[in-house]
Amino acid sequence: MRLIILDGHTLNPGDLSWKEVEGLAEVIYHPRTLAGEIIGRLHEAEAVLTNKVPLTAAVFAACPKLRYIGVTATGYNIIDLEAARRTGVTVTNVPGYSTDSVAQAVFALLLEITNHTGHHAARVAEGGWVKSPDFSFWDFPLLELAGQTMGIVGFGQTGQSVGRIAHAFGMKVIYHTRTKREFGEYPISYVDLPELFREADVVSLHCPLTAETKQLVSWPLLQTMKRSAILINTARGLLLNEADVTRALRENVIAWAGLDVLSTEPPSPDNPLLSAPRCFILPHLAWASVAARRRLMREVVENFRNFLEGNPRNVIG
Repeated sequence: MRLIILDGHTLNPGDLSWKEVEGLAEVIYHPRTLAGEIIGRLHEAEAVLTNKVPLTAAVFAACPKLRYIGVTATGYNIIDLEAARRTGVTVTNVPGYSTDSVAQAVFALLLEITNHTGHHAARVAEGGWVKSPDFSFWDFPLLELAGQTMGIVGFGQTGQSVGRIAHAFGMKVIYHTRTKREFGEYPISYVDLPELFREADVVSLHCPLTAETKQLVSWPLLQTMKRSAILINTARGLLLNEADVTRALRENVIAWAGLDVLSTEPPSPDNPLLSAPRCFILPHLAWASVAARRRLMREVVENFRNFLEGNPRNVIG
């Protein structure tokens, strides 16, 4: 079987190996694929691995030999699932591989906001401490997490991991999810969405992007938040109305934002959040630790192996 890897650089920029995949099929590797190159590269393919290269109905129509798509990620909105079902193509994804890494990134953002570690290290490097008349100095208020309320929107694996870490920091944890479930691991409370945004000192988003959650965080909710509140988004950029979040920061409706995702990636230079005050933005890297990508590679291999053996796993739809 011929397997085409459309954007392999995303999963493996050179620090992992494709050896196990190459043991399962004839592999043709592309580090990146532009929109106009997709059909030409897949025309004779039976199987494909893609991370962010979209496979539309037009692609399915032009590639009749295609039988398998392995999404090298958890999210699969890049695939036209109706077209896949119609043409009998099996689509798989990899859930849960980056849970710990994303939860860690939430607190990397949060601790940068509360302690300004990078800023103060830069001030030391510039000579600020050497010139200080005091043994200790800081230029931002330093915030303590203990006793603050963490509000988590979406309580799947990553949301639960964030909750456990928040509890370990001494935070009160509240959560909102579509399906209310009981969690007895530590003190935690389910609340409705308006209450969560009113009561939380930190709101961390971990819900999927759906028609209901698109631009969930917009001006009406932002206005209900504490002026000292911190908004963290490591889920999907389109959960935010970016113009409204920018306005909330500029008008001091909320205090800080820490983001790993934007609505378009890479962002347009005119994305308002790029110039918003008190906004830390990471380049969608929360998922990408070496450990997480090793797990992802392992699961990608197992998904494809199971498909070849007639027992597909992690099938979407």
